[in-house]
Amino acid sequence: MSRLRMWQVWMATVVLGTGLTVVPGMAAGNTQTFTGKISDAMCGATHTEGGIAPADCVRVCVQKGAKYALVVGDKVYTLDTSDKAQLDELNKLAWEQAKVTGTANGDTISVKSVAAAK
Repeated sequence: MSRLRMWQVWMATVVLGTGLTVVPGMAAGNTQTFTGKISDAMCGATHTEGGIAPADCVRVCVQKGAKYALVVGDKVYTLDTSDKAQLDELNKLAWEQAKVTGTANGDTISVKSVAAAK
């Protein structure tokens, strides 16, 4: 086998081995904890529904089909969960500070847990 061919085989092995190591880490994602105010994806950080408290606005918007959201500074993350216990906790914590643990993908967090911020 020529040196060039051996070098090509070696490089292919290195690239393939690196790819197999990196891809599972990317697929698994990094679980993080975010602290912010529970809102809804429709209103985000501002609630324009006149005459009702922001917490009630969050609940009304969610009843109308909006997803819960987490406002962290100027960023609004949509919270993705169908877990009944997590949804109940999000409802309870509407417009309050909370810690959400999950995997972020762009502006969406796949929720693993929700708890009141201490």
